[in-house]
Amino acid sequence: ISRMKEGQKEIYYLTGDDLEVLRSNPQLEGFKQRGVEVLLFTDHVDDFWVNVVHEYKGKKFKSITRSDIELDKFPVTNEEKKAEDELPKDTTDALCKRMKEILGEHVREVRVTHKLGASAVCLATQEGAMDFRFERFLIEQKQIASASAKILEINPAHPIIKSLANNAGANADDIIWLLFDQARILEGEGVLSPADFTRRLQGFVEKSLVA
Repeated sequence: ISRMKEGQKEIYYLTGDDLEVLRSNPQLEGFKQRGVEVLLFTDHVDDFWVNVVHEYKGKKFKSITRSDIELDKFPVTNEEKKAEDELPKDTTDALCKRMKEILGEHVREVRVTHKLGASAVCLATQEGAMDFRFERFLIEQKQIASASAKILEINPAHPIIKSLANNAGANADDIIWLLFDQARILEGEGVLSPADFTRRLQGFVEKSLVA
């Protein structure tokens, strides 16, 4: 709390099974660039107590996997931040709409985020929804039947996203599906179809080797 940024109202955290894996999570990239501290929790009980305690000394706990985090209000302190200019809003809006149409019911929404730096995409949960690990625990315990659709967040300054927006190309659909599967893998969700994922990935590898 003593090292919080000006205007920071929440204590940010991220839960997972392994500390080193958590440290490399793409969702941390934007926080690192801005020098905003994030608590990393690796004990299974952490998924429960943050949903019971809610706050500490008047500061609410907030998972960085939430889709409503506004990092723009904090200045960038790490100049590793993307050097490229971001895509204009109307361009990203059109891309988000197209990606949603392609991914359909598998995503709740596609939207722009500033949580990312070197990564193109990540998955997020809407405000009020369960975090990834807690939801998986309830599924394992047969308390709920299936996972809810997540929000796919895109980095408007990433070369892949910029290329998709500016030049759809014949392989655009496959790229979008690969990005979605990549985001799922990073959150421990697994790919929707291993066969389709392998086919798409193999196709791009073959083309790169031929080139």
